[in-house]
Amino acid sequence: MKKPLSEPDLPMEAASVSDGTLRSLHGYQIKRAFNVIQSDLNRTLKPFKLRMITYTALILIVDNPGLRQSQLAEAMDIERPNLVVIIDELERRDLILRDRLPSDRRAYALKATLAGRRLCEKAVAAVQAHEERLLKGINPDALRTAMKVMQLIEANRHRET
Repeated sequence: MKKPLSEPDLPMEAASVSDGTLRSLHGYQIKRAFNVIQSDLNRTLKPFKLRMITYTALILIVDNPGLRQSQLAEAMDIERPNLVVIIDELERRDLILRDRLPSDRRAYALKATLAGRRLCEKAVAAVQAHEERLLKGINPDALRTAMKVMQLIEANRHRET
């Protein structure tokens, strides 16, 4: 028979958990903010049957007609084999075309179809509205500073020794 939980063994209520140490860390705060953004973005993209990763790929292909798959993988910072699934999904939905490059039969040039460009335009408008909603009331100077800080963090990754 299990013994009843004594006072110290009782599970803590989620609301009573102290995360003060974590909240003093920039990475934790960025992650918490990203969780809010990601959740709302997923809801925003759902009507378009897009996920964050397919949305990102579609925009990059629309903005860079003829982009090679290897360039797309590098721009998205993902492994090339993982990109194949994303490209297959977009191609299956007739949002992009994958053409072999005459200069390199192993490489593909990617370009958006008319349907892909139209869907991208609608999705971008919805995502812009999503950002306006989440960033409402935040000082534009603070937003510019936050953007710069995030860019500097990313740039610092390339300066590691």
